[in-house]
Amino acid sequence: MKHLLKLQDLSREEILSILNLADQLKFERNNGIANNTLRGKKLGMIFQKASTRTRVSFETGIYELGGYGLFLSSADLQIGRGEPVEDTARVLSRYLDGIMIRTFAQKEVEDLAKYGSVPVINGLTDYAHPCQVLADLMTIREYKGSFKNLKMTYVGDGNNMANSLIVGAVKQEMAIAIACPEGYEPDKDIMAWAKANGDFTLTHDVEEAMANADVLYTDVWASMGMEKEKAEREKAFKGYQINSSNIKKAKKDVMVMHCLPAHRGEEITAEVFEEHAKEIFDEAENRLHAQKAVMVKLLK
Repeated sequence: MKHLLKLQDLSREEILSILNLADQLKFERNNGIANNTLRGKKLGMIFQKASTRTRVSFETGIYELGGYGLFLSSADLQIGRGEPVEDTARVLSRYLDGIMIRTFAQKEVEDLAKYGSVPVINGLTDYAHPCQVLADLMTIREYKGSFKNLKMTYVGDGNNMANSLIVGAVKQEMAIAIACPEGYEPDKDIMAWAKANGDFTLTHDVEEAMANADVLYTDVWASMGMEKEKAEREKAFKGYQINSSNIKKAKKDVMVMHCLPAHRGEEITAEVFEEHAKEIFDEAENRLHAQKAVMVKLLK
């Protein structure tokens, strides 16, 4: 494992190794055990998209491991004024021990890894969100004990979250069902891979997808950069919501997850959100632990 660009690049065993280390790091933190594994290491954090959880969890994580995080907004870098990614990659590699980037195009992340000489971590692109799904898998295993015989259902936009959840679920041998409106399906290549390698279902019927689910997951209808589509998407996604009525189609002990931020009354009702707030905010916390594990794996 040289980088974390997308979950497709990792084997089932590599993902489990990250999760096991994340569990260990969480235990240490909760019990006041210091871990300075990355003492003196420097992580450059490039943000071309706004962030709450990604910035705070990475910055806190590298600090807790003894390293230092440098916040680099696109407004502060020459990359924001037209410097090629390949030049930025080669320059930053001379200063830093690793780079985390939160941006739009997956190619930008891939090019950073191609032209740079230090590990690159995908903090989010329009194509994938591997760090979030590692935290999601960690949380599911905490609540369910293992991934064996579990079914995950995702309701909403076939976006970066759907893409990465499909890969993460299939890699850990969970069944996964996606319920989305026509025209908003996940990446075609990812769906083809999932059908060939696991138990994958795509439907436009929310209740059909929710049937016997162990885990329900949703995300906002309009992600960052889609603000102009908000009205159109509100019409398209009407009914693609987790609520007190359709949640009954899932198993009684179903856990509900959301990558946040949540728009109560749209993709999830306030009632269901608050009933499942514990697992949702445990999931948010686990971003810190999962990403610390990734940084240790890559930067140590």
